[in-house]
Amino acid sequence: MEIKIKSLKFDADQKLVAFVEKKVSKLERFYEGVDTVDVILSLLPEPENKNARIQIHVPGQELIIERNARTFEDAVTECADAMKEKLTRFKEKLYEG
Repeated sequence: MEIKIKSLKFDADQKLVAFVEKKVSKLERFYEGVDTVDVILSLLPEPENKNARIQIHVPGQELIIERNARTFEDAVTECADAMKEKLTRFKEKLYEG
């Protein structure tokens, strides 16, 4: 699984990059067919101005989750938790059909 991290309108420090990689790498346990994962971190003008977007490329489909929070760590954690559920549902649908 390849993880690509992009930070828009700011430079992500190594600590943040390591945190994102650690959280996102755990998603592979929920679905083995993950090709690449794009993580996009950006700043927004709202009070909860940290935005994280996780985009997972699985064969034939793309799964996307986006969350806003006060810190990038919170936003990434919320995204990863939501993506775990989405991957589990995706996997169940795949095996039902």
